[in-house]
Amino acid sequence: MRWDDFRRSENVEDDRGGGGFGGGIPIGAGGMGIGTLLVLGLIGWALGIDPRVLIGGGDTDQAPPGYEERRPTGAPGDRLGDFVAAVLGDTEDRWKEIFQQANRPYRPPKLRLFSGAEQSACGFARAAMGPFYCPNDQRIYLDTSFFRELEQRFHGCSGKACEFAEAYVIAHEVGHHVQNMLGILPKAMELQREGDRAAANRVQVRVELQADCLAGVWAHHSDEKWKNIEPGDVEAAMQTAAAIGDDRLQRQSQGYVVPDAFTHGSSAQRVHWFSTGLKSGSVSSCNTFASADL
Repeated sequence: MRWDDFRRSENVEDDRGGGGFGGGIPIGAGGMGIGTLLVLGLIGWALGIDPRVLIGGGDTDQAPPGYEERRPTGAPGDRLGDFVAAVLGDTEDRWKEIFQQANRPYRPPKLRLFSGAEQSACGFARAAMGPFYCPNDQRIYLDTSFFRELEQRFHGCSGKACEFAEAYVIAHEVGHHVQNMLGILPKAMELQREGDRAAANRVQVRVELQADCLAGVWAHHSDEKWKNIEPGDVEAAMQTAAAIGDDRLQRQSQGYVVPDAFTHGSSAQRVHWFSTGLKSGSVSSCNTFASADL
């Protein structure tokens, strides 16, 4: 993947090694015990929205006690931080163009880089939760150690081909922000509150697969602009999408698959919807809520 031409975003907040608590709350505050955090961590490894929000445990109106805003620091100086700022910058530019076609403004999210632990407006975040989007403060939270885990633990990619797979991870989280701006996310959360756990999981699967498709839409428009996708890139992204499917993660963790417990979709579904967005480049192709197969 070529990304040298991407504009660097000024919406990156680099809190790696900075403690990240912002005045914070201790583990277990607000009823979030260590056992709960471990369960949420297993869910979060698949990428997505902070799972506490989607399962109804997060307050979507206000930040928790001790939460502090930080000012954007701009593009970090190291190569990994530069890569994140570049990908985020290109998502900003491509989504701004897409929204303009519909005569709508696009307000980009912030992206907080952290290491180990971080206080978000959705609650206390740990690296084990993986990257997530918090709708409360419209921020993406990313511990970049996830990229190492992606290669070493999930075998989602290898070598330079990982860059496009890592860009897919960031674009997926941006996809949740797009859902939020379009009003899809609040409606999905309302639907979740109306049903039981199995029904809520089915809604979450549609939300996550749509974010996969929107990541594909970004990749389509980015490649159309820059011709930046190189041989092996798409295969690496597909491999990554497959590696973090619910069926594969469940089989690895417990030895069997429980479809009613899916929260992000199967490997095949994740590959399908990312491919759909990549091929079409159209937001309208990403209507997972109208799909009869889910």
